[in-house]
This record gives sequence, C-alpha cells and structure tokens, in this order.
Amino acid sequence: MPLFAYRAAAYNEAVSSLEQGAELERSYERRFASRREYRWRLWTLLTRRVFQRYLAETGSVLELGCGWGEFINQIRAGRKLAMDLNPGAAGRLGADVEFVHQDCSQAWPLPPDGLDLVFSSNFFEHLPDKPALARTLREAYRCLRRGGRFVCMGPNARVIPGAYWDFWDHYLPLTERSIAEGLELTGFRIARAQARFMPYTMARDRNPPLWMASIYLSLPPLHHLVGRQFLVVAVKP
Repeated sequence: MPLFAYRAAAYNEAVSSLEQGAELERSYERRFASRREYRWRLWTLLTRRVFQRYLAETGSVLELGCGWGEFINQIRAGRKLAMDLNPGAAGRLGADVEFVHQDCSQAWPLPPDGLDLVFSSNFFEHLPDKPALARTLREAYRCLRRGGRFVCMGPNARVIPGAYWDFWDHYLPLTERSIAEGLELTGFRIARAQARFMPYTMARDRNPPLWMASIYLSLPPLHHLVGRQFLVVAVKP
C-alpha cells in the first residue's frame, strides 16, 4: 500500500473511532445519567452478592465493554483491566484499573493464560455480528488461565422478543443457549446457563428500591417470574 494511502486509511480509522466513542458517550448519557447513583448502588449489591464469588481477591479480571465502570471499579482483585471502544470510559475508572481502548474483537494486547476472570454485562448485543463475537470469545479463551471463568450477562432475546429492538444500538440477538453454544464451540465448559436472572433494563423502566433488589437476589423463584436477562458462566478446562 502506498504511504499516502496508508496514512489516509489510518486517519479515517482514527476519525471513525472518535465518532464511535462520542456516540457511545452520548448514548450512555441519554440512557443512564439520571440513574447513575442508583446503578452504582445496584452494582455494589450485584458485585458483592453474585459476582465476587467467581474471583479471588488476589486474582486478575478483565471487563469487556466497561462503560462507566460500575463493575470493574467495585470488584476486589489483584489486577483489574477494562476494555471499551469509547475513550471517554477511561475517565470513569479508578486509579487501580488499567484501561484498554480497543475493539474487543481484535487481538488483545495481553499474554495467554494470564486472567482469572473475563466479565461482560449487557455488551454482546452491541457487537455487529456473530463473527465479531466469535473472535472475542477466542481471545477470552486464549487469555484465561486453566480454570479461569468467563461470566456474561445480557438480555435474553427469547423472553423479550420485541423489546429487544427498542434500543438503536442493539444488533445481535442472543439467548443463554446461543451464547453457551458459542462458548462451548470455543472450548469452554458451561458451569451455569440461567435463562432468567435480572430484569431487562435500568434505562427506561421504573427501578425498584435497593432493599427489594436484595430480596429479589435472595429468592431465585422470583427470577423465573421477573428475569429477562441471562447469566452464563463458562470455565476454561
């Protein structure tokens, strides 16, 4: 490729990345700014009650699509990394979090077998297609240690069929079965595949008080009535 063409391509890629980052930041502000404090307190509860069990406090964790950092800032770990395409996400992260600014479907700048946990919440539906997700899963498999876990949560397209498309940036419909199959094809073993875990969204619906959320987490039968998001936990053998 001629030098001028290479520079033009690099410039266009940089501009596209900045535009995507700005759009992501606008989307977050529009949906979540008024609920920022509530989301932080809910993630405090979720991290302590549900997700910390999957990671030793000395372990290493990477969050994909970290957004405003409600999970990665609160999880206790020896090393914390956060990946996002939005450069503005860096300003939301604590001093102990390493920010990786890139497309998750491209090669990660991490060595193999170095992570204990890869975590993702409400992110995979924003990827453009299954090949992008497959590349992401392969990178997670490469970077996790044997016995390391991949924990992902997201809207279940099977139980919210129409409402799934109410958001402009939802592209990829997934269920707990489809993401579990993709993980198995990558080489993971599925430890948990729950079709209904949390309610669908904190962007538009009225949010319950935190004491009700605490009770909800303590009563799994309620998950089958109210839950619209899947929870899948996979292990690298």
